[in-house]
Amino acid sequence: MLLLSAMSGRWLRGGKPRAVLAAVLFAVAAGGCNMFDKDKVLPDEAPDKLYNEGLYLLNVKNEPKAAAKKFDEVDRQQPYSEWARKSLVMSAYAYYNAKEYEDSISSAQRYVTLHPGSADAPYAQYLIASSYYDQIPDITRDQARTEKAMSALEEVIRKFPNTEYANAAKQKIEVARDQLAGKEMMIGRYYLTKKDFIGGINRFKVVITKYQTTRHVEEALERLTEAYMALGIVAEAQTAAAVLGHNFPDSPWYKDAYQLVKSGGKEPLENQGSWISKAFKGIGLG
Repeated sequence: MLLLSAMSGRWLRGGKPRAVLAAVLFAVAAGGCNMFDKDKVLPDEAPDKLYNEGLYLLNVKNEPKAAAKKFDEVDRQQPYSEWARKSLVMSAYAYYNAKEYEDSISSAQRYVTLHPGSADAPYAQYLIASSYYDQIPDITRDQARTEKAMSALEEVIRKFPNTEYANAAKQKIEVARDQLAGKEMMIGRYYLTKKDFIGGINRFKVVITKYQTTRHVEEALERLTEAYMALGIVAEAQTAAAVLGHNFPDSPWYKDAYQLVKSGGKEPLENQGSWISKAFKGIGLG
């Protein structure tokens, strides 16, 4: 039971390859620890031996990159065998644990292409998404990988909607959406400091229309109030403040927006024809 106990608690959140649990028993039966050599791979080694060596390196020695090489060798020697199928998903998992994300994506994509209807296909698809997700940069940098993560996570939900991986993907999508909204807010604030109010409004509009369920929406409405007041477009400022107050009455951002409107001698007042009002009514708010 050495390998089985060593494996517990180290699977990617959301699940694990189904083929592995049974295969661990083979690794235990294969012999003692001395049989495993992480650096030596002979072309004529039996696939089950390579596979079990990979399991040992992954789960006992905690050397995921070395383990992935063993699994890759199985796929190289016998690419269409059952051992290769098992090894391919384990290769993706091992590379993921080694933070070799591009290699993990490559192995997982190959698995999904070759075995789209297998029990581990949802897991492989989730590994692709998680590899992109774990590379999401901070909001000061380009968010291309965040976009890729969003797309890959949505693919998990589309292809495998009734799995545990779909539920995990939904949670990660919300984090990714918040990241993208944060990037828009950062740029919008910068425009305001430069008195480029139109540029700022365009960025805050993205938050309102695309990322309305994120934590940034309250500030976006207050910033819209600020920008519209600065431009003298008071009706839109009133609407932004009114929508903010209606949906988030206790928000400190509403207090600021209210004071901005009051400073112009007006009260928050929603214009039903405003794009702001329409955007919120689109999801049942406002």
